[in-house]
Amino acid sequence: MHLACALCETVGGVLVAEGPRWRVIRAEDAAFPAFYRVVWTAHVAEFSALSAAHRVECMEVVCTVEQVLITALQPTKINLAALGNLVPHLHWHVIARFDWDSHFPQPIWGVAQRDQASPERLLRVGLLDLDARVAAALAQTCQRL
Repeated sequence: MHLACALCETVGGVLVAEGPRWRVIRAEDAAFPAFYRVVWTAHVAEFSALSAAHRVECMEVVCTVEQVLITALQPTKINLAALGNLVPHLHWHVIARFDWDSHFPQPIWGVAQRDQASPERLLRVGLLDLDARVAAALAQTCQRL
């Protein structure tokens, strides 16, 4: 645990699945309901701080989440990001984006392009079902790792 690190001190959202070295959470962001984070458990700031094997494992988890979002939601695009400017703890954002979302085609941290009320109701599947699909796919991924 690292002092004053939000991702060391808290889960960081709705816990969906976890392995020995990572956890996947759904961010609680009403504007972007299909927004997941893959959080590396150990406090490291940069992806290159992981061993080669751990980098492969981390990216397998990121890709698994991405594939579930593509299959379940058929989004316009998936955004992947590992910024960490405000929280210097390795985590990947995996965000399903839609041409109807409030910021598309801008980044979710950019300027809104339109008003969007209740985006969750526009998803093809409910969030609990989506979480279950992500967890099931990650369980299969863990068996391969």
